[in-house]
Amino acid sequence: MVHYASPPPHPGSGWTRFVCISDTHSRPFPVPDGDVLLHSGDLSSWGYPSQVDMTLKWLQELNHPAKIIIAGNHDLCLDANLDEGDQVLPLQDLSLEAIREKLRSEEVRDTNIYYLEHESLVITTSKGQMWSIYGSPSAPSSIAEVEAILLVAGDPASEDEPMRKGTCLQIQQSAGNIEIEILAQAKGKDASNDSLSKFVEAYASQTRVGTLTKESHTGKLVGEWETLVKGLESKPEVVDIGPAVSSFMAVKDSEEMVRRIADQILAFFNSVTKKNVQAAAALTSTLLKHHVAPRLEAILDKESKITHDMLSAQIEARLGSGEGSTAKGPDMKVWSKGKGSNEIDWQLVEFCYPPIIISRSSKSGYDLRYTVESSDDNIAHKGVLLTAFGLRYKSYCANVGRTFIVDPNPDQEKQYNILLNLQSELLNFIKDGISARDVYQRALSFVKSKDPDLEKHFVKNVGFGMGIEFRDSAYVLSAKNGRNLKTNMIFNLGLGFSDLVDSTGKKYSLHLVDTIRVGTDKSLLLTEGTRSAKDTLFFLTPESDEEQTQKERKPPANSRKNGSPQKKTAGTKVLRNQTRRAVQDEVHTSAAARLAEHQRELHEKLQTEGIQRYVEGGGGSGGKEGKGWKRFQSYKGEAALPNEVDRMRIFIDRKAQTVILPIHGSAVPFHINTIKNASKSDEGDFTILRINFQTPGQLAGKKEDTPFEDPDATFIRSISYRSPDGHRFDNICKQITDLKKEANKREQQKKEMADVVEQGNLVEARGHRPVKMAEAFVRPALDGKRLPGEVEIHQNGVRYQSPLGSQKIGYYTFRYDLIHIVDRRYPDILFSNIKHLFFQPCDHELLVIVHLHLKSPIMIGKKKAFDVQFVREASDVQFDETGNRKRKHRYGDEDEIEMEQQERKRRAMLNKEIRAFAEKIAEAASASASKNGDTLDLDIPFRELSFEGVPFRTSARLQPTTECLVHLTDPPFLVVTLADIEIASLERVQYGLKQFDLVLVFKDFTKPPLHINSIQSSQMDDVKNWLDSVDIAMSEGPVNLNWGPIMKHINENPYEFFQGGGWTFLGGANGAESDRSNHSDSESEFEADDDDVVETESSDDESEFNDSDSGSDSGTEAGDDDESEGEDWDELERKAARSDAKRAEAAKKARDSDDSDDDRRKSKAKSKPNGKSKKR
Repeated sequence: MVHYASPPPHPGSGWTRFVCISDTHSRPFPVPDGDVLLHSGDLSSWGYPSQVDMTLKWLQELNHPAKIIIAGNHDLCLDANLDEGDQVLPLQDLSLEAIREKLRSEEVRDTNIYYLEHESLVITTSKGQMWSIYGSPSAPSSIAEVEAILLVAGDPASEDEPMRKGTCLQIQQSAGNIEIEILAQAKGKDASNDSLSKFVEAYASQTRVGTLTKESHTGKLVGEWETLVKGLESKPEVVDIGPAVSSFMAVKDSEEMVRRIADQILAFFNSVTKKNVQAAAALTSTLLKHHVAPRLEAILDKESKITHDMLSAQIEARLGSGEGSTAKGPDMKVWSKGKGSNEIDWQLVEFCYPPIIISRSSKSGYDLRYTVESSDDNIAHKGVLLTAFGLRYKSYCANVGRTFIVDPNPDQEKQYNILLNLQSELLNFIKDGISARDVYQRALSFVKSKDPDLEKHFVKNVGFGMGIEFRDSAYVLSAKNGRNLKTNMIFNLGLGFSDLVDSTGKKYSLHLVDTIRVGTDKSLLLTEGTRSAKDTLFFLTPESDEEQTQKERKPPANSRKNGSPQKKTAGTKVLRNQTRRAVQDEVHTSAAARLAEHQRELHEKLQTEGIQRYVEGGGGSGGKEGKGWKRFQSYKGEAALPNEVDRMRIFIDRKAQTVILPIHGSAVPFHINTIKNASKSDEGDFTILRINFQTPGQLAGKKEDTPFEDPDATFIRSISYRSPDGHRFDNICKQITDLKKEANKREQQKKEMADVVEQGNLVEARGHRPVKMAEAFVRPALDGKRLPGEVEIHQNGVRYQSPLGSQKIGYYTFRYDLIHIVDRRYPDILFSNIKHLFFQPCDHELLVIVHLHLKSPIMIGKKKAFDVQFVREASDVQFDETGNRKRKHRYGDEDEIEMEQQERKRRAMLNKEIRAFAEKIAEAASASASKNGDTLDLDIPFRELSFEGVPFRTSARLQPTTECLVHLTDPPFLVVTLADIEIASLERVQYGLKQFDLVLVFKDFTKPPLHINSIQSSQMDDVKNWLDSVDIAMSEGPVNLNWGPIMKHINENPYEFFQGGGWTFLGGANGAESDRSNHSDSESEFEADDDDVVETESSDDESEFNDSDSGSDSGTEAGDDDESEGEDWDELERKAARSDAKRAEAAKKARDSDDSDDDRRKSKAKSKPNGKSKKR
């Protein structure tokens, strides 16, 4: 609709001016003058008679001589044949016949208003011109009334290709079989032919042609077609056959999803498959289970402030976002978790409608229609949350809708369980031959039997047919639809209650929506996941008065999501449980029993996911993903050989990295990468030069590191030359050795920098000064003098500005096998490259730290780094209340207590300042990536959960965070994402040992496990509780395992590994079974070698537990402890007394044999730290 401030002048008396308007929706506006006013539908906004009457009054005031109107899809009150299931609003109680009669009354005709409904009208203008006008709210759509059908098919083509994989067909009806003539269009590089002109002639010869009028096509061929059609003197009448096509395409069979109703139509609709609907449903389920539900849960856990429409946009961004150079593809972190994601053509995946998010705070209220839009207000963290979204794959739709309830009351639990039971009931009832009316009546009867009060709140229909169209109005499951359902029809089964009221008087609604396929005896669910009460109902734990007054930040105690925020906290966090009874039972269950049960569930989940992750016979790599045969070309031909080859002498071509050797009168070039080494020896008056080549069977270190294209071919292992010129051979040998070193160094640098990326440009803040953190040092440190700089926050990243302008952070990029450092004046880090953001206060440290863990490494100075820190020293030298930059004055004899108070005050001020800066980074990063659905949350280490360990060569304090395990105080830094951990193995867990080791195995089996050694045994329970709280499966064992062969075995065939039991060989979380330590033969396969074990215990500690029998007994005792759970106290005390007696006896024997054990202790110092010798 276009509003003209000053319409063009009337063209003259010989012209008739038509003024066309539509979709006014009961809103008056200025209309230009003219001879005839055409209103093309949508007189009202919601179809109420009062709204149509309002539009009539406005039209009567207009001065046009003739005003012709028709109804639109919004004007439901004008449709006498409208089915109740298609009504958006309840209209049955209104006087609909009165408004229909008024439109055709003489009163309206006297004001020159004519309402047309499948009828024509002849008008004569004041200039004497006659016009015939046909008006109808819908066009004829019967296939039987057309003489021919026109369809356009094929893939999108570029401008220089007329069409690809498709042909425009025109079918003529005849008395017998249908005649099909295919006119082949010339290819892009071939000479043009007359196929298109023949096609236009055949088209013009018809009177009525059926086509899909709602489809639009572009391309060179379509443009030529439209030009030729416009030039025709007589054109056939075009009829929309879309509704008729929808009717027979509602049935889908296993291959084509199109059951043949008419042989004539089958030829046009044989490209749609049942596989498309299943793929759409699988994608919808994957998005629900692996993004929407976890994202909503995280928002509720953190009480994040995010609007409904922003969350909707984030969900929509999982299919990609942006355009041009900034375009992002599908989020494969989400989609890869589903089945068959590698077979999806992502260009053909789209949303059926914008995802809908509704909560208690939504302005629109709880609206169950799919036309509602997510509002721009923040999501409420309590009450009912509704979400719905649908995906379309290759034009076929699947839909899903879920209800999440935070702190539900008993009525809400009961109502949601009724929906779950109703869905199961209807799945068994819906089958071939059942009418839509019967389905709705069965659902309504079920609700009445469970709770009669809910009948008035039940939805007016329980779903509709789906296929190419998201909603097929001919197959609405309502009380008035008598159509029968047929096998393989696809339906959106939508169950719900609306306008419910809770105890506080607030309204809410519930819904449960899934995509189903009709079967012969029952229906099947195509969408799955996040449906049961334990997945959708969340409960809040009460908060004590003491906890309410506590202001300091406390670490969470229990979490049930790997890497997700903790749920069981004081007060306002969410706790997932099945029912209130489960919460009460949990109070009476011991912590050890809960941990063992939860670990059993985690191990079962690992086993199931491992089998699903790898197909049979696939997934194995043997750890050689990055290795392959490389071809090395020295010269493109003989003409490129240097002139020195004519002398038939050994020549080193450094430019081509080639050694040219004379062999039988010919100059043969060998690339330096084919040469292993060169050696020289003297024999009498002659010097012999030996050149060894890379060949199969030669071990590079401990493993074969050079793959070959054909290992069975014949290889030259070495070539020797003899010459009396020893000085020349010395020079040649040195040149070959140097060239080989350079090639190895270059390959090593390329391998190290393979994951370094070149970042985009930083967009500086405009219109305001950037937020800065002054007096900041960067770690790893830049080259040169150590001086503090400034950290600035810009639109899409942060910049560290050093006082030394020459210092910079660059990015490596590889071009033509050469390494270039991208020179930048200031070091920039883009938000898109930040994976984790941490803030570590200076409460127990000398530094306050803002730590950035990156997705891809960058160059700081000349080193590659995954972690960048901006730190401020927390000493009084950096603070001066008088305003000076630094203060080096010592306090002298000031009161010590006052000094401590001032120090605490300065530290608190520094923490507040730097934390506010880190939060600004998180806000700016989230705002920059909001369109892509990516957010950056600030994470703070929980020092209360920290433990000492040795992840590298020195001891470090490791601190858990919400999503990671970190060490940020000193380099080398450690950041381990919890979501990347497959399993944790606790090793050297034996009674009497003061320390144990922790091995973290990653989901990416090609990465070596992380060893954290020498953790104090007194912290074992804390470590186990933390691992269990973040949903990490763990195991215990008395010895160190040799993880090199283990991971090699897993990588060779992961599917076979999980089929053989997976991680069960490690045992359970409570020290494995008692017989594990007895069966040492099974352990010996992966038991660590002497050379691979790091000594962490002192010799005094080892001397007491260096007997192999002692290690075996301690492992047995650990298994006995596991079996003794649930026994009474008397039995436990008796076992403890027996254990103490054994230890006392062992200690006595050790003291008696102390002198004789000195020599043995020295030999054992080279053995295992746990004291257990390797059996032979």
